[in-house]
Amino acid sequence: MEFRKNDLVTITIEDFGSEGEGIGKVDGFPIFVKDAIVGDTVEVRIVKYMKTYAYGRLEKVLEPSPFRVEPKCAFHRQCGGCQLQALSYEKQLLFKQEKIKNHLIRIGGFSPEYVDTHMESIIGMEVPYRYRNKAQYPIGTDREGNVIAGFYAGRTHNIIPNQKCWLGTEENETVLDCILNYMRRYGVTAYEEASGTGLVRHVLIRKGFASGELMVCLVLNLRKKSDSGRFLPRQKELIDSLAQIRGMTSVSVSINTERTNVIMGKEIHTLWGSDTIRDIIHVRDMGQAGYPYTGEKLEFMISPLSFYQVNPVQTEKLYSLVREYACLTGQETVWDLYCGIGTISLFLAQSAGRVYGVEVIPQAIEDARENARRNGITNAEFHVGKAEEVLTGGKNKTGERGLVLPPPNLIVVDPPRKGCDGVCLEVMLQMRPDKIIYVSCDSATLARDLKVLCEGGYEVAKVRGVDQFGHTVHVEVACCLQRKDL
Repeated sequence: MEFRKNDLVTITIEDFGSEGEGIGKVDGFPIFVKDAIVGDTVEVRIVKYMKTYAYGRLEKVLEPSPFRVEPKCAFHRQCGGCQLQALSYEKQLLFKQEKIKNHLIRIGGFSPEYVDTHMESIIGMEVPYRYRNKAQYPIGTDREGNVIAGFYAGRTHNIIPNQKCWLGTEENETVLDCILNYMRRYGVTAYEEASGTGLVRHVLIRKGFASGELMVCLVLNLRKKSDSGRFLPRQKELIDSLAQIRGMTSVSVSINTERTNVIMGKEIHTLWGSDTIRDIIHVRDMGQAGYPYTGEKLEFMISPLSFYQVNPVQTEKLYSLVREYACLTGQETVWDLYCGIGTISLFLAQSAGRVYGVEVIPQAIEDARENARRNGITNAEFHVGKAEEVLTGGKNKTGERGLVLPPPNLIVVDPPRKGCDGVCLEVMLQMRPDKIIYVSCDSATLARDLKVLCEGGYEVAKVRGVDQFGHTVHVEVACCLQRKDL
């Protein structure tokens, strides 16, 4: 089959790609089409042609799929966030279940029969909207020079002006209105990537769902604050306006002058209120229908730079699932690698003998220690550094020797999207704990690392997806591994 750019073809979508693209075929030749879903018959314009496949742009839905629904957001096709909003939620869950399974088979090397035996059904959401407790809005200008906030269009840094995201909280709209009105009134400039000029780059908004507390952090391209110590022109007017919003608890700025895609700077200054906001995570019984609360709960303090799961309702289910997989008796020594602010560590500490959390970010460890004190947990310790340095006594970059901790019965890892560091995997295999629980936000890197761990003497006992990110292609996964010789 041979195509040319801009050719029009009609195809029926038969499958999904890993990024949510619809896949149809012409005489067996696959064409990937963003925004098309399984069951659609569509008219597609070829935009890129390769030897074995092509990419097409959806021009028209000729016959809609029975699984197609009307999206709530008018910008769902342009925005890079909600790739699956036109697909029924039941089908979204099936897509994510199959995505995990396919990665385990293709990348992990597990047989389909093995995966079917050990994989449990995905845990979905009751209401897959308004679930995000964190939003980061880029600030820019439109063609007429008006200040705008919104989201980047897919695979670009072009801002789509949209203050109403159906995944975020309703308070986000009020906060953005307040900031944009202030900027327009006092001529405060928006950042321009091309020139590196302008003051306000992003606005971070966080909400504690249980507490109702709000945090706002403006990311500023500010090389020198004013002599009076102000970071913004007419700073008091903005603070007074934000302080009137119900739940407002913290207003801060983050200084980021780097020409980079990294949003937050490392320098944070609180302008008003507290440095942190509170949230509460409840423990659920994952063995009963509806996952009822057990009565146990933990309170966490969250700063602008804290890693904290963005979906609090599903986080309760995910961490409760981890605790169920751990099956602790109160005697175990647990290592929690990539521990962040200590959420999983403290969940497990309530049922373990001793928990040691390790994280490379010093501020996160300070938050973890404070969270332990706040919850009256005394059997959890937290240490700064890379896992392979802290846990084995190896020297770090400054020449300091790490701690040698008691051998673990259980290791829990919740790494970033890129997965575990190779040396970290070696350390886990050397320590030979009875169990390893791997929490992942990318089932591809999870499958890659499971292959290493299983070749090193472990086997998958259970694996289960948790839909933390409704209407997107992303899915969280919890996997329990056991040592083969037990």
